[in-house]
Parts: sequence; C-alpha cells; structure tokens
Amino acid sequence: MKRREFITLVGGAAAGWPLAVRAQQQSVPVIGFLSAGTPDSDPGGLAAFHQGLREAGYVEGQNLAIDYRWTGEQHDLMLALTADLVRRRVAVIYTAGGSAVAQAAKAATTSIPIVFTTGGDPIKLGLVGSLNRPGGNVTGVTFFSNVLAAKRLTLLHDLVPSATTITVLMNPTNANAEIDLDQLETAARTLGLQLQLLQATNEREIDAAFAAMAQNPPRALFVAADAYFTSRRDQIIAHVARLRIPAIYPRREHVAAGGLISYAPHALDAIRLAGTYVGRILKGEKPSDLPVQQPTKIELAINLTTAKALGLAIPDKLVALADEVIE
Repeated sequence: MKRREFITLVGGAAAGWPLAVRAQQQSVPVIGFLSAGTPDSDPGGLAAFHQGLREAGYVEGQNLAIDYRWTGEQHDLMLALTADLVRRRVAVIYTAGGSAVAQAAKAATTSIPIVFTTGGDPIKLGLVGSLNRPGGNVTGVTFFSNVLAAKRLTLLHDLVPSATTITVLMNPTNANAEIDLDQLETAARTLGLQLQLLQATNEREIDAAFAAMAQNPPRALFVAADAYFTSRRDQIIAHVARLRIPAIYPRREHVAAGGLISYAPHALDAIRLAGTYVGRILKGEKPSDLPVQQPTKIELAINLTTAKALGLAIPDKLVALADEVIE
C-alpha cells in the first residue's frame, strides 16, 4: 500500500471522510477530530465530547459534520493528518488524547480555532499565553495530570510500603514525559524511593516492557498518564494481572477495566467541557476569549476485587476516601 493511501485509511476516510461529511460540508460546519488513539480506544470520551456538543446545540449528522482522524500507533502520521485537516479548512479542530496532538495542530495553523484536552500545563507546552486569556487561536481543558504524579506515587507507596523501588511505565513521545518524570523523581526522593524507568511507544514495546518486568517482577508499578496507554489499557492491565503487580493508573477507566487504583480528574467531564467550547466557537465566540478550563474534582477509584486477587489489604481510611469502589 502506498503511503498516501495508508494516511487516508488511518485518517478515517475508509470509514469515513465520509460521504456524510462530503455531502453536508456545503450546508453545515465541519469540525476536525484529531486523536492519538483509535476509534474504539475511548468510547466514553467520544460520547462525552458529543454530549458537550449537544449541550451547545450541535448534533453530528443533523447540523454538524465531523471529520475523524486517528493515528493509533502511527505517531509519525500526526503532522500529515493535521495538515490535511487544515487543507480541508475545517471550522474547528478538536485535539483528543495528548499534548503532542495539540502541539501539532497549533504548529499547523494560526487561523483555524483549536480546542484541546491535555494532561499538561498549556503554558509550558506553548499552547496558550495565559489560562484566563489564552490569546491566539487555541483554548481548551487541562487535567494538569503531571501535578498529580507526586500524589499518585505517594498513594502507591501507602498501599505497598515495603516497595522501596517503584517501576514507572512511561511513553517517551508524550510531551509531558519529562515534566512528569521530574515530578516523580522529586517525590521519590522525599519518600526515600528509587525509580526504575521502562518506556514504551507501541503495542510491541508494551509487551517487551512487561517481558522485562517478568524477569524480576516489581513490587509496585506506576503507569504514567498517556493517551496511548489509555487506549491500550486492556493490554497493560492483562500484563499487570499476570505478573500480580500492585499498580496505580492515571484514569478511572483503568480501574473499571480491572486495574487496582487511580487518582485523577474527572476526564469525561473535561472532555464534555471541550465539546461545549467547540460549540461556542462555532456560534461565533473566539478561542482567545475562552479561558482554559480545569476539572474541579479529583477522583479516587479503587477496585477491591483486584486488591483481593493480589492479596492486598486496602486501608479502611483509603476506602472511605474513595469516590468509587468496585467490589
């Protein structure tokens, strides 16, 4: 298959640059949906985005068309897919699943409005000049996940105090990776812990990372926040369960899928907010005037079934603090 054909297929034209989009683009606005995941990697997030659009008065297939672009493991396609959306002159670009996606969109256009969701600091990432008045053509929602990295490490240490070395699984292509690692190293020094870093950027490398862990299974695992890791949560959790490793995750979706514990902002609500921003921009508001939003609630989720399978006792005080307990 030629590369041009491959880009078209991955970008969604096979399942879409869809006839519906082509037929409607003359009469309804078309937005570009750019994601580092796959169409089935985050159905909850996609539903939340559509909910936000509906709250703003837009329904796909009625008064709105969406051109979906997914990179999956083909990270090198990001710039090409972004450039294609710019060439098609979509009304707004929504970047789902990671800071690198938002950075690619910002680099590609200064005229098309961009709405992002990111786990990092939008100012440090160069996305906006100010949270209150972003300026330019970019705004969105931040989880500030890197700020929570230290708290997650502390929670993991509380759960497995005997673990003096914590293994960290991280995606080095994530734009927040260096910041997250700095946060973790600072917290580790405070807690008297050592960190062992393993990196993965695709399915094969995830398998290889856990094959390395199997040689000397870690006492505890920290899974760093990353959109691709979220899309591969079933694969990661299956490896963790096989090796019987207590692990903490960056989104509650991991816990719902069988992971032990997560501490994270309400991601779906943040994605819903991004959807409302897209709708407001379609109605004429400027991204430069829309403050970057932040989720106000941080949620602790615990899977007691997984804890029992690991033979791990969860302190009662931690269970009492949990926003969601799966039994």
